[in-house]
Amino acid sequence: MHDLTGFQRDLLYVIAGADRPSGQTVKDEVEKYYSSEINHGRLYPNLDTLVNKELVEKGQLDRRTNYYAITESGRQQIEERREWEEQYVEF
Repeated sequence: MHDLTGFQRDLLYVIAGADRPSGQTVKDEVEKYYSSEINHGRLYPNLDTLVNKELVEKGQLDRRTNYYAITESGRQQIEERREWEEQYVEF
């Protein structure tokens, strides 16, 4: 996960917290957090990066809509990241 951008990490977290969200659903969730519009030219290349790194899998819901799902490797990366963060930040 160390080689992901902050935006890509945010996408990964959103996907991990949802049940096979569409790209539009991921976009809507990230826009809520960022409080600004995320254009398709930013969203989809970053989702493709997560797929290429095998952190997320991409499937088809129908002819026009893809879904994204966290992989085991993606879950492991999130877990490792959270463990790393906890050594610096405690609540």
